[in-house]
Amino acid sequence: MNENPLRALTGHGQSVWLDFISRELVTTDQLRNLIANRAVTGMTSNPTIFQKAVAEGDQYDAQLRELVRAGVTSADDLFVELAVADIRNAADTLGAVHESTGGGDGFISLEVAPDLADDTEATIAAARDLWGRVDRPNLMIKVPATPAGIPAIERLIADGLNINVTLIFALSAYETVAEAYIRGLERRAAAGQTLHNRSVASFFVSRVDTAVDRLLEERLAQRPDDAELFAALRAAGAGVQRPLWASTSSKNPAYRDVVYAEELIGPDTVDTMPLATIEAFADHGEVRGDTVREDYSGAHGVIERLRAVGIEIDTVTQQLLEAGVEQFADSYNELIHGIAEKVDALHGGLTAQRR
Repeated sequence: MNENPLRALTGHGQSVWLDFISRELVTTDQLRNLIANRAVTGMTSNPTIFQKAVAEGDQYDAQLRELVRAGVTSADDLFVELAVADIRNAADTLGAVHESTGGGDGFISLEVAPDLADDTEATIAAARDLWGRVDRPNLMIKVPATPAGIPAIERLIADGLNINVTLIFALSAYETVAEAYIRGLERRAAAGQTLHNRSVASFFVSRVDTAVDRLLEERLAQRPDDAELFAALRAAGAGVQRPLWASTSSKNPAYRDVVYAEELIGPDTVDTMPLATIEAFADHGEVRGDTVREDYSGAHGVIERLRAVGIEIDTVTQQLLEAGVEQFADSYNELIHGIAEKVDALHGGLTAQRR
C-alpha cells in the first residue's frame, strides 16, 4: 500500500495543520479522525473561518441562548465565548499531539480582534485576556506583523505565550518578526524563566506571486534564529520560530489544486491547509523531497525580471499587508453583525450590541 502523502510530509520535517474550525468539527470525532488518518497535528482559525462557521446552520444557537439568558449581550463578548469554547475543545483533542512532541506541535491558533492591529497596548491586553480565558498550554495567539504588532510580539513572547505571527508577505517583515521573537526570548531568559513557549511565522503564500515565495524560501534557509545569537537560547530550551505557509489553497484555477503544498515542503515548517486541500493532497499530492529549497538561481532570475518590468516586490507586499488587515477586519465585523442578527432572531427582538 502506498504511503499517505500527508504522512510523508512529516518525514520531511513538516507539520500539517488544518485551516478550519467549527463546533461540529471539535465536538464529534471529525478532528480525531483527521489526526489519525490525515496526519493533522495542529489547527488555525481566523475571523473569516469563524464567520462562516457561525453563519451556517444552528451549531452555536444553544450556547448563544444560554449566554444571553446569563446577561451577555455584547456581540463581541458573545463571539469570544463561542470561540473560547471551540478553541478549548480543539486544544484538548490536540493535547496528545502536544504532549507526544514535547510541546513542539499540537497547537490551535486564536486571533486577537483585527481592529486592534494598529494598537500595541490593546493587542497585548487582548492576547493576555484570550490566553487566560482559554487556559490551555497548546494555544497560540495570532498577532499580525504590523508596526504595532511587532513590539506586542516581543512582550508576549517574554510573557511566555505561544505566538503565531500572521500576515507576513515580505522578507523584511519576516526578519523584523524573527528579531522580535529573539528579543522576547532573551528578556524571558534574563528573568530566569523557562523558554518553553513556541512561535510560528505565517506567510500568506497564495496571495503573493510564486516568484516572491521562492525568494522568501531561499532567504529563510539563513533565517536569523539559526545564527550565533540564537545558539544560547536554543541550548536553554528555545524552539526555532518555524515558517508557516498559510493560505495554501490555490486561488488560481489554472494551477494544480495542491501546487503550494507540493512546492513548499521543507524541514521545520508548517503547512496550514483547508479541508479540501488536505483531502486533495491525500488523493494526489506528490512529495518530491525538500522542494522549498530547490531552485535558488531561478528565484533570483524571476525577481530580476519582475523588477525589469517595473514590479517592486516591497510595494506589492505592503499592499498585501494592508489588504490582509482590512479583509480580516471586514470579516470580523460581518461576524459580529451576524451574531447580533442571530441573537435577535433567537430572542424575538433582544438584539446584541457592539461594545
